Amino acid sequence: METRKIKNGHRTTYFLIGSFTLLLLISIGAFICLGRYISRESEKSIHTVGDLYMAGINNHITAHFRTLIELKLEQAEAIVEVVPSDMADRDELYQELVYRSNVRNFNYLALYSEDGKMEMLDGNPIQLADPDSFRKSLLRREKKIAVGYDSLGTEVVILGISAEYPMENGEACMALVAAVPIDYISAMLGTDEENALISSNIIRKDGSFIISDTGMDYKDYFESLYQRYPASDRRKIDAYVRELSDAMEKKESYSTVLDLGNTSQQIYCTLLPYSEWHLVTVLPFGPLNETVESLNANRTFATLLVGFIILTALLVIFYIYFRMTCKQLRDLEAAREEALAATRAKSTFLSNMSHDIRTPMNAIVGMTAIATAHIDEKDQVMNCLKKITLSGKHLLGLINDVLDMSKIESGKMTLTAERVSLQEAIEGVVGIVQPQVKGKGQNFNVHIHNIISEDVYCDSVRLNQVLLNLLSNAVKYTQEGGLIQLSLYQEEDPPEKGENYVRTHITVADNGTGMSEEFLKHVFDSYSRVDTMRVHKTEGAGLGMAITKHIVDAMDGRITVESELNKGSRFQVILDLEKAEPSEVDMILPAWKMLVVDDDETLCRTAVDALDSIGIQADWIMSGEDAINMVEKHHQARDDYQIIMLDWKLPGMDGLSVARQIRRIVGDDMPIILISAYDWSELEADAKEAGINGFISKPLFKSTLFYGLKKYMDVEDLQAAEGSQAELAGRRVLVAEDNELNWEILQALLSDIGIEPEWAENGQICLEKFQASAPGHYDIILMDVRMPVMNGYEATEGIRASGHPDAAAIPIIAMTADAFSEDIKRCLDCGMNAHTAKPINFDEVVLLLKKYIL
Repeated sequence: METRKIKNGHRTTYFLIGSFTLLLLISIGAFICLGRYISRESEKSIHTVGDLYMAGINNHITAHFRTLIELKLEQAEAIVEVVPSDMADRDELYQELVYRSNVRNFNYLALYSEDGKMEMLDGNPIQLADPDSFRKSLLRREKKIAVGYDSLGTEVVILGISAEYPMENGEACMALVAAVPIDYISAMLGTDEENALISSNIIRKDGSFIISDTGMDYKDYFESLYQRYPASDRRKIDAYVRELSDAMEKKESYSTVLDLGNTSQQIYCTLLPYSEWHLVTVLPFGPLNETVESLNANRTFATLLVGFIILTALLVIFYIYFRMTCKQLRDLEAAREEALAATRAKSTFLSNMSHDIRTPMNAIVGMTAIATAHIDEKDQVMNCLKKITLSGKHLLGLINDVLDMSKIESGKMTLTAERVSLQEAIEGVVGIVQPQVKGKGQNFNVHIHNIISEDVYCDSVRLNQVLLNLLSNAVKYTQEGGLIQLSLYQEEDPPEKGENYVRTHITVADNGTGMSEEFLKHVFDSYSRVDTMRVHKTEGAGLGMAITKHIVDAMDGRITVESELNKGSRFQVILDLEKAEPSEVDMILPAWKMLVVDDDETLCRTAVDALDSIGIQADWIMSGEDAINMVEKHHQARDDYQIIMLDWKLPGMDGLSVARQIRRIVGDDMPIILISAYDWSELEADAKEAGINGFISKPLFKSTLFYGLKKYMDVEDLQAAEGSQAELAGRRVLVAEDNELNWEILQALLSDIGIEPEWAENGQICLEKFQASAPGHYDIILMDVRMPVMNGYEATEGIRASGHPDAAAIPIIAMTADAFSEDIKRCLDCGMNAHTAKPINFDEVVLLLKKYIL
């Protein structure tokens, strides 16, 4: 086995070395090809750039030439325009023409006849170099320029403009001819300025120079080429002269690269306007060749440098990769061990789950058998049913945790924003955990303070889930007689969200078993659970904290935990929740004097602040004995309190004993209200015997105090009563449910409170029964979602879309095991009014029936 591993390692090494060598050779070949390709492309680019540059230069010079010639032609035309041809005095006419010519800087002026004779008016006599072309253009009454010489041999540029002035012989001339020295044109064109890089020549079709940048040593442009370059280049010059001559004959632009001697030249030729002349611009590649050679040298150096860097990088990568490969081989073995450990962990989880699921299942089956055997013993049956209910709820909690984690891990968990009352949410959660707390004899306190907005927008189901997971864990891992505390407070305007949000702090603390520092690192991991002998009997899937963390993260919140072994744990959740519009109810009560008695100073101060905001003047005290003394003192001063609110669990003397003593002092008229986080039903009989008038459940929100106290203060109730179960008697409910057992359970429960249920086995039957019913026949519809033939969504949409008079108004409540937030949203979106989850909580069902029927 070891030998096989060594051989595999050698194969890997050979493969890496061979791959590296091949890659190196490919890289070298690629760089050589790249260098050649770039050189060719650079040469093409230089020629292209040179062509564009030369075209630009030629266009610039041509445009300058055109502008200059047109200016001189316009000046000549201006002479004709301002000097009339019908002046009586011929001498005066000639003087005026000469004057106008001199003003416009013309050095020569003459009259030109149709037969080509030139009669000079100013300057030395001039002679045309190409008289035939000049005469033919003027006969066609065209503007024309030409080159000529004066009697002293000075080369001049001649401009001809059509005109009809009288000549000395009495005939009318054909044109007025004006001329300037050719140096004027050359200076104005400014070709000398380009000598540093290019040369520009103006030539005729035969190659003779009009203006030359090559000096006066050559007769014409073509001769200069033959004389300046050796005979070995004669064939190239012949071909070039032939091509250039053809282009000039056709009056076309011409461009080429001419290699002569050891240099190359970019040549560009264009026809100049108003003439038979051609502008030839030459760009020698000597300086550019030096630049290109330097560029090639630099490129070669850069290529070698890059190649060296790449080679070095490849070597480094090879070395690192080789080491990584060796490490991966080691890691593979470690991963195999981790996989085996994960498999063992999975087996342990399944074993734990099997135990945790079988435990409540065993209780359900066992209690059912006991109840069946003692069917006639009511107390025994009631005890069994109670334990069956608790075991069923625990089993449902395990299943929900596993399903929730599956949904989270698949990325399908969604949140639904809805208006939520924090007061109702906290009271509901407190009510749920009360039996667990009482069962273990634990002390449970609830603190609230600085509540800015009781109503907020969030996912109520997920918020309740977070609270229940935290409190359930606290109850699980806190010993009998231990302390659990739930705290809630708010901050105004969280900086990340703004004034429409309120930062809500939720803290759950206990003095239970706590967690080790090592386990704290994994407290939010899936399937993690403290597994020590002290908590071995604690049941659960180990998913509660992982689910809580995912929910808090989805709500853009934060969750932290502090814990110490054997000293307890403290979880804190921070959520930025959007404020809901406050209730329109004006929470103001008569200005009664009240005494608040509780051993929790924070609760006392918070309650007094809340009472003050609703108009009640309140004092507070922290013990029963001090409360009795204060009541007696006020009674003797004939300044009795008008109402007293005291806690059930007080140090020394409990709330019931304090109430009895106060009754002996003030009599039976003063309302005494008990406050507690425990269930009122368990205290009611003893409390009423002690003289207590009523009960308000902790936590003491502002709304809790307002609605809890107003009925004792002769204040008219501003909200309609929910009604009693008796008011539901005789109501007709259509139940869409495909499971016969579920129908039997609902039928029995609804019938017990006087409701008349009617069964529809699927959505299609439900729709048909509703459509066939008389208006007002059904008061409400309970709709399952997953049904054959037609599901609940389709049935609801069908009912809403039907033409029945009650189609839009009849309440439809979803009653389904699809209980995730997105399921609730879908129910509401398709037209249902509310949602309640299976297994059925009949108290919740009754509340919904009252809400939508009464």
